[in-house]
Amino acid sequence: MTATVSRTLAERIEDLLPQTQCTKCGYPACRPYADAIAAGEANYNQCPPGGAEGIARLAALLGKPVIPLDTTHGVERARPVAVIDENVCIGCTLCMQACPVDAIVGAPKQMHTVIAGLCTGCDLCVPPCPVDCIAMVPVTGERTGWDAWSQEEADAARARHDRRMARLERERAAAEARASARQASRAAQANVDANADARPAAPAASEDPEAKKRAIIQAALERARKKKEEMARLGASPKNTEHVSADVQAQIDAAEERRRRLGLTDDENASPSGDGDKTA
Repeated sequence: MTATVSRTLAERIEDLLPQTQCTKCGYPACRPYADAIAAGEANYNQCPPGGAEGIARLAALLGKPVIPLDTTHGVERARPVAVIDENVCIGCTLCMQACPVDAIVGAPKQMHTVIAGLCTGCDLCVPPCPVDCIAMVPVTGERTGWDAWSQEEADAARARHDRRMARLERERAAAEARASARQASRAAQANVDANADARPAAPAASEDPEAKKRAIIQAALERARKKKEEMARLGASPKNTEHVSADVQAQIDAAEERRRRLGLTDDENASPSGDGDKTA
């Protein structure tokens, strides 16, 4: 119940503020200042654009005495309007980004201009200008505070501010969505690359014809060795190992030489060159 009352009070306080969104009160906009007053976190005399009449309105609503404006937040003054020197403006867009009510129009690297009827005189466009081409020109003569501003103008300024904040939120959400999509795309690509790196390399024999040839010969020799061992276990000795002719021995020696060149020499099982009778 207390939260509902405080929220309602904040809304009623906000209705009494001039909606210039100038931040002079120490809060980023009129509504946060209203929330702070309702919560007892800020005093009701911190709004220079509202001036003395604004303080009197808030005091009546809150049931408190009228007090002087806290001049540490600024002084009551005639309402100014921002004017851009078009000959000096470089089109940096910083003033457009600072304006809380979208009262400045222009494009990057093009001259900007202020829509006077929409300007709330908040001064926020002046500090970020890098070429100091914005002047705040008083337009209400001797009239200050609420005498220089109307409820209709305040309501219109609040509506423009709310639309701007909604647009900025949409743009922020869209930017975050794009960033998340880029991050997900990078993660997916990194996963694909990692899987590609994890795949086993193709056997060297499939890429090196000589290696494949050696593997085939080695396999054949292995089969012959096993067959020889099997015959020895069965008591069958090799045949035609004695009285080998010189021609046949030469062929055996040539075969052994080829095996050595291919790195397939098996000293244990190789037939010793010259053991046979080389005479016909």
